[in-house]
Amino acid sequence: MSTLDLCEKYFDTRDVYKLLGVDKQAVDKDIKKAYHKLSLLVHPDRVPEAQKAEATEKFKVLSKIYQVLTDAQKRGLYDEQGIIDDDDEGKLSTWMELWEKIFKPITVEDISNFEREYLGSEMELRDIKMAYLGGKGCINYMMNHVPFMGVEDEPRIKEIVAGMIASNDVPEYKIFTEEPAAKRNKRHRKYARESEEAKIIKERRERREQKDAEATSGGSLEQQILARRNQREGNYNSLMDRLLEKYGGEDDSDTVDFSAYDKKKKLKAKTQSKKTAVKSGRVKKQKS
Repeated sequence: MSTLDLCEKYFDTRDVYKLLGVDKQAVDKDIKKAYHKLSLLVHPDRVPEAQKAEATEKFKVLSKIYQVLTDAQKRGLYDEQGIIDDDDEGKLSTWMELWEKIFKPITVEDISNFEREYLGSEMELRDIKMAYLGGKGCINYMMNHVPFMGVEDEPRIKEIVAGMIASNDVPEYKIFTEEPAAKRNKRHRKYARESEEAKIIKERRERREQKDAEATSGGSLEQQILARRNQREGNYNSLMDRLLEKYGGEDDSDTVDFSAYDKKKKLKAKTQSKKTAVKSGRVKKQKS
């Protein structure tokens, strides 16, 4: 299947400019921005396991379009004849490498910021409409094809689709407007179970990351205190070694003799005692 066929299959259009939401005169900067915004929605690393296969195909299509529209020769061929050359079709790793060269790695903050921009946008309305038509009103299908949609979003999504039905923009599917309670309850139980599993996985990952961070920074607080004490002892011992090396030695002739100092100290004390006796008017005869 050609790239344009895949555009029609996954994005409901063969017009690559319309798909990206840019004008035909858009410059590379605008194309790059639009590509980044759309590719975040279908990046294989951020969708549930059940959506990975389709997300991978969508991601490849978007990457191919970006490559075409940022290449003057390929873009000219498409503009003039509506043709995209698929002879250079690459593997997913090639498209992933292309994406990683252009953009920084996706973070949780990036996804959260984009989610805020996406909810209530024209892009979300288009995705809701396509998912509603694609699944013929099946809400389970819609949850697998509308980014960020969860059971808590069902009232809002139902209101949006009801507006589309009222304006004859989409047909009414009874499976959507009159969904059996058993089917809805089953979906909600599954969602609750998956949410709990996701929470456990997240907690495990955070504990592992914290453990890795502690190992990198020197371990727990107790380990850091012990390491710091050993470092201080090592520094002290090193200082003493340097002092001994500079002032010490193994030659006995360098040993300080304190005996002469003691004799001098005793003589000084005896002289001081005689002076005190004369000053008080009492001269004590020295014994021979």
